Amino acid sequence: MKDNVIIKPATDSVFTLVLKSFAGLLFLLCVMGAALFVPFGSFGYGLAWLYLGVFAVPVTIITVYLLLCDRHLLKSRLAAGPVAEMRTTQKIIQSVAGLSFLGVFVVSAFDYKNNWSDVPLLFSYTAVVFCMLAFVLLFYVFKQNTFLSATIEVHEKQQVVSTGLYGIVRHPMYMGALVLLLFTPIALGSYWGLFPFVFLLAAILYRSIDEEQELKQNLPGYNAYCKKVKYRLIPFVF
Repeated sequence: MKDNVIIKPATDSVFTLVLKSFAGLLFLLCVMGAALFVPFGSFGYGLAWLYLGVFAVPVTIITVYLLLCDRHLLKSRLAAGPVAEMRTTQKIIQSVAGLSFLGVFVVSAFDYKNNWSDVPLLFSYTAVVFCMLAFVLLFYVFKQNTFLSATIEVHEKQQVVSTGLYGIVRHPMYMGALVLLLFTPIALGSYWGLFPFVFLLAAILYRSIDEEQELKQNLPGYNAYCKKVKYRLIPFVF
């Protein structure tokens, strides 16, 4: 992103928006499924089916909510990933994050297949509950901030959001994502899947810091907001 560039959302018909949204979701689920079932060697990975269902249902609910209540935000969320980013730094961060995201599934599937970890089933089910809670948190973030673009950019008429979850941490969406991703390997019956999560954590931490530099330059009031809300992702820690 270049300094002082204001991004205006593109216009799409409702039909096109619905098509792009659910085609994108289906593609993501297929990629996640491949990253789980190919390393496992069959479709008999019960915890993977449970996780995909837990992932698909809330994402579908959030998508429908945005279609009905905030199409501006949904449009801005459709352009995501390294290609959509405008700066080289963020392209690299997104590439690392994307590969690490898939790595969580691949390593977890290999782990579960070969019994490298001994994760009690109760732990996996408990982790599933935490994944669901993470989606609840993410829903409220999307509901609160209509300018929550998938790329680092400042939209026309964008304002600083400083209440609700944004009054606790400066990046509640990243906080919710970290909760989801932290419990994902355990939900899949793996401890070794936490290894690629470390790279995801590093990418998200760096992205949050880099994003703030952009917002401080281009979003009026963001400097004052940072002074008011001290923590980026984890209250009283970071």
